[in-house]
Amino acid sequence: MSVHKRKTWSKEEAIALALAHRDSLTDEEDSKLTKAALDDPDTALAGVLTKRRPGRPVAEVTKTPVSIRLSPDVLDHYRSTGPGWQGRIDDALRKAAGLKKRA
Repeated sequence: MSVHKRKTWSKEEAIALALAHRDSLTDEEDSKLTKAALDDPDTALAGVLTKRRPGRPVAEVTKTPVSIRLSPDVLDHYRSTGPGWQGRIDDALRKAAGLKKRA
């Protein structure tokens, strides 16, 4: 009677193998597997193995990242207002330029 030993992989090896398999899937196959994995509370690494990432959907009109030099007191003022300070700077610039508010 022969006994076959099963190969055990490190976490990194298992992730690499899973990612390689994920990249070979069609979008339809990925969608079905993602739904099944997310519906199963025992699924490990579901966030790592799916093509889609959680979060906001991509907006129709996206903003362009830029580098801008601002006075320290202006930057401190906007940052002190809490999360969303960059959007408030965008709103102030739109108002100064006479542009409509984004929807």
